[in-house]
Amino acid sequence: MEKIRPGVKASDLDKIARDYISQKGYGKFFNHSLGHGVGIEIHEYPFISPFNKDVLKEGMIFTIEPGIYLPGTGGVRLEDMVLVTSSGFRKLTTIDK
Repeated sequence: MEKIRPGVKASDLDKIARDYISQKGYGKFFNHSLGHGVGIEIHEYPFISPFNKDVLKEGMIFTIEPGIYLPGTGGVRLEDMVLVTSSGFRKLTTIDK
């Protein structure tokens, strides 16, 4: 999340999370995008995925929700909502993990 700021590509955020999860041995179990915008609809632009080369802009609100799903066992997905600010981001989720 420390990499969230204006000018960063959405795909770069996804890659950072994907690389970290892969380094921990769970890469093949992270089979969806990292997050999505939230506004009028529950899932909207910007999509934080490997395919979205658009850059983040101040005022965007989106989720960061990596999930790992182990076949036959179950999975977990933790979701945080963030606002892109002029100098980085502000976490809107206030629940401790």
